[in-house]
Amino acid sequence: MNSIRTALQRFSEFDALVGISEIARRYFAMNAFDGALTIIGVVMGNLIAGVENTQIVISTGLSTSVAMGISGLWGAYLTESAEREREIDELSKVTLSEMKDTRVGRASRLAVLIVAIVDGISPFMAAVIILVPFFLAPLFPTLQAVYFTSLGVALIVLFLLGVFLGRVSGKSWIGFGLRTVLAGIFSILIAFLLGAEGS
Repeated sequence: MNSIRTALQRFSEFDALVGISEIARRYFAMNAFDGALTIIGVVMGNLIAGVENTQIVISTGLSTSVAMGISGLWGAYLTESAEREREIDELSKVTLSEMKDTRVGRASRLAVLIVAIVDGISPFMAAVIILVPFFLAPLFPTLQAVYFTSLGVALIVLFLLGVFLGRVSGKSWIGFGLRTVLAGIFSILIAFLLGAEGS
């Protein structure tokens, strides 16, 4: 119990130094949003193509989200590493002392790790939630009901992300929620129009 308390206290100190939670929060919302919109595209693509095997939708959706997760993790790790190393190098020059092994240096390395993990996991989490109806397909009366429920879940996920962003910004959470839902509706309409043109 003491070790957990110590770890939380250290994280709190590191967070105050380099703003880990603020950056992780931003990455979580951004990549979960991307993941949700991407899976909307996957679901709509399968719906328009007339795919009747739910396993294909699940495997396509999960493969896409895993690829997004790996891309997010790697990209965030490399980007944050480069930014943090530059900041530490500049701080070392200003203070005329090596900062890599100080509390600031350790906090920066922890920030890189946490941000990369959050960035990698968030699109996968959003995708799995949206794909839940396909895992429960036998409980639905028709396959179309599965597709439409999945799209409805996607819009709910987007709305909740908007609420989250609204609360973070301190502004209207309903306004943010409606804006993120609008992005989902727009994606569905574009996919539908593209499918209609291709048929």
